[in-house]
Amino acid sequence: MTTAFEPIVLGGKRLANRVAMAPMTRSRAFGPGAEPTELMATYYAQRAGAGLIVTEGIQPSPVGQGYPDTPGLHTPGQVRAWRAVTDAVHREGGVIFAQLMHTGRIGHPSLLPEDLVPVGPSAVAAEGRVFTHEGPKDFVTPRELSEAEILRTIDDFATAARGAIEAGFDGVEIHGANGYLIHQFLAPNANRRTDAWGGGVEGRIRFAVEVTAAVADAIGGHRVGLRVSPGNVYNDIAEDDLAEVYGALLDRVSGLGLAYLHVMEGPDRDLTARLRGTWPGSFVLNPFTYPETTGPDALKLIEDGSADMVAYGALFLANPDLPRRLAEGGPFNTPDQSTFYGGDHRGYTDYPTLTA
Repeated sequence: MTTAFEPIVLGGKRLANRVAMAPMTRSRAFGPGAEPTELMATYYAQRAGAGLIVTEGIQPSPVGQGYPDTPGLHTPGQVRAWRAVTDAVHREGGVIFAQLMHTGRIGHPSLLPEDLVPVGPSAVAAEGRVFTHEGPKDFVTPRELSEAEILRTIDDFATAARGAIEAGFDGVEIHGANGYLIHQFLAPNANRRTDAWGGGVEGRIRFAVEVTAAVADAIGGHRVGLRVSPGNVYNDIAEDDLAEVYGALLDRVSGLGLAYLHVMEGPDRDLTARLRGTWPGSFVLNPFTYPETTGPDALKLIEDGSADMVAYGALFLANPDLPRRLAEGGPFNTPDQSTFYGGDHRGYTDYPTLTA
């Protein structure tokens, strides 16, 4: 029986354990030009005991930003600033992937440089509100991407991936989940196109496939992970053909030699099992535990073969030494939700570790 505390080779890297740190937006990139800061380097280095760290979502272009104070990977300054983060993690023996996240229609013009507005596969606004520096605001109707702009966006992902490797990351994770741009293309309520980038299953998966292929071509498939969240309704997503869409998507990208597939699970464990059975490579699972935080019981998913690695979010946020605590059966710090987004070191780098 395989346990969470055995090593695994992923993307050519030998990981110390099978406990992953899930990507979590923290909105603390207060440096110039959406650059990561010294405090962020401390935060990630504290958690280098993870088998794999996946960073918070990083926008691959200015228009890809959907939240305040999130970091980018599209300028030379950002690349240089991320090097301090990756160096800090590597000094502690960690492995870190950059998550590339274009939020698409999720965002607001007040968060973007002058004259930019959120974009999407179609001019369909999401229901809901987004937090801005001026407080919560309604989502706006996005500008529909032209085909030329779609191709440039694909190139933005590839360029950001090359920048990630230059910055010292061990690889990148493509964020195709949680209602952001790639997920918007997959979902028929957000993608109402009638051209080759919409309509039936093949059209709706095309953007995800071509982004993944372009990034794999840019840096090597062994350095690329893909995250999906089938059936996740977050950010006003509605999907009704999950098995067909995600089966087709996985079939199209399975030959790219990706480092892993990362599934943010919904309540349908049977679908997770089907995806697990379909996927030929490493399978990282962020299990569905709502309304509870993913806890120690999730490690059984590695033992029973449901996943190769389990990704922890809030529990890793609050417990920098989470793998050790899981191995020893706790105790566990409680996450402070009031400090999840924005702020200073409090609720960020001041959670205590075990002593002795």
